[in-house]
Formats: sequence, C-alpha cells, structure tokens
Amino acid sequence: MEMRPFKPIGSVSALTLGGGGLGQIWGQTSREEAVATARMAVDCGITHFDMAPMYGRGEAESVIGEAFNGADTSKCHFTTKYRLGHVDQAITYDKLNASLTRSLATMGIERADLFFLHSQLIEDGHVLYQLDEHRDRLATPRSYFFESVIPAFERLKKEGKIGGWGFALGQESALEAVIASDTPPSAVQCVVNPLNSAGNIAYTTETFDGRKILEACKQHHVPTLAIRAVQAGALTSAMDRELPDDDADRRDFDRAAGFRQLASEWGETPARLAHRYALSIEGPSSVILGVKNREELSECVEAERAPRLTDSQCKQIEAACA
Repeated sequence: MEMRPFKPIGSVSALTLGGGGLGQIWGQTSREEAVATARMAVDCGITHFDMAPMYGRGEAESVIGEAFNGADTSKCHFTTKYRLGHVDQAITYDKLNASLTRSLATMGIERADLFFLHSQLIEDGHVLYQLDEHRDRLATPRSYFFESVIPAFERLKKEGKIGGWGFALGQESALEAVIASDTPPSAVQCVVNPLNSAGNIAYTTETFDGRKILEACKQHHVPTLAIRAVQAGALTSAMDRELPDDDADRRDFDRAAGFRQLASEWGETPARLAHRYALSIEGPSSVILGVKNREELSECVEAERAPRLTDSQCKQIEAACA
C-alpha cells in the first residue's frame, strides 16, 4: 500500500481504518468479524487506526484492544477523539484526560498519536442550524477552544499522552480561524467526497463547504485526513440502514443517482469509485474508511491499488453529483 507523508507521524498508509464501521454505526457486524477486519487491515498494509469512544459506545476501541492484544503494533498509529462540547474551563483538562485515559486502556496502548475534538467548532454565540437545544454538548465555541481546550491538549502532549491534536467539523469561519492561527492543529479531518457533503452530521449551519476547509489547510500547510468518502453510504449501491425520507444522508443518496450511473458506465462499484475519488484528491494524506467487514475492506483496498483518477475524471464525477 502507498505510504504518504503525514507530518504528525512521518508517514501514513493511504488508507486508514476508521472506527465507525467497527462500532456498527454503518450497519450491523459481529465482534468476531470486526476483529478479523482490523487484523486484515494490518495484513493489507494499513498503518493508521482512527477510533473514538462514540463509535458504538466504546465498541470500536474494544475491537482494537482485542484485535491487537499481544501483537507487535510498533508500526501502527492510533488516534481517538472526545466530544467535549462546552464545559467549565476548570474541568476542561480533566474531561479530556479522563476520556483519553479510558480510550488508551480500552485499546491497550500507552499513547495516542493524535487526539481529535469530536464536538464541532462554532463562533461564540452561534445558534446551531439543528439540535441547538444540545449546543453545550455538541459544539465548542471558538474563544473557549483557544482559551481552554488548546492549552489542555498541549498539556496532554507535554505529558506524553498524545502526539498532537486536531478537529474535523463545525462552522467554517471558526475552523478557518484556528487553522490560520499561531496555534494551528496538528491535523484536520476534512470531508472529501464528490457530493461535497457531510450529510446529517453537518448540524451547525445550513450548508457546509468541506472543500473550503481543505483549501484552508493546504494554504496554511496543515496536514489533513479525508473523511466521509462514501458520505455515510450515500455513494454506495444501497443504504445499509433505514432512514426517513427527509434525512440528509437519504437525500444525498437520491442526489447521487447520476454518480451510480457513471460508476456503472465505468465498470466500477459506486463505493470503489468514491474511494478512488477521495484517494485522488490533492491534499489528504490518508482516507479514513468506515468499513464494518472484510468484504467492504477488500473493496477499498482494490480502490487503493487502482490507478489514481485524473483531474478530468474527478470533475466528471463531481458533475454527476451536481
């Protein structure tokens, strides 16, 4: 598997095994199959594992702990996350440290290479487009992030518990402000798919432009990882879970009908083509996968082994999603 430069850890495999599928967010799997999938990832050359306690209420991290118990993981890198929201500054470090400590113990590792904020960054006082009644749990205001969260992350880094820190989603102006600041993140997880959509997790604003955040990271030399390559299943042959008609992920699936037609014309499965697209976009060092079994992982590995798409092909794919 291709290894790409990634400043926080030197280099990283072009594919990262994410925890969403292992934690059964994207449909059901068994613990046995999830463990086998994690082990297969290593055999395929994957060196990076992106987990979070929210993925199946700790299930994904438990899978990693079981899969690699007693194994040599010296060439593997692990990240985790915490949905901090907005808490009293006096307990910011304690909250982050407690979650990190649990994650490390569950995965059976001593240090996380990266620790990501799992709540979404917003401007101070911003009213969420959806779920505003849960704002303090789901969102982290920009001033609080600068004043309390970054110092807590840096303390964890000095203590040797993490190698660096980052974030993923939120209000564009808040994300850009931190990316361009004197204390930029070690890495950012950026939405990369031809729909340019984060689906139903983009609840801070009515619209979210993932390409804009990726460009900001490139401009300020902040390393990136690609997320939502198949946009929660919208860019696959069929959704793997029941969704109401007005769900954003369901609407994206309907919007991607032209993409599925193009994939068929090119002799590709939609999922394989979506991953080839994400792997071909300039910027991200690795594409984080949401697979839940070995069959889905195999399809992604096939996509990684295929030639990278040209700019013209990527534009055709984007046009099919318009």
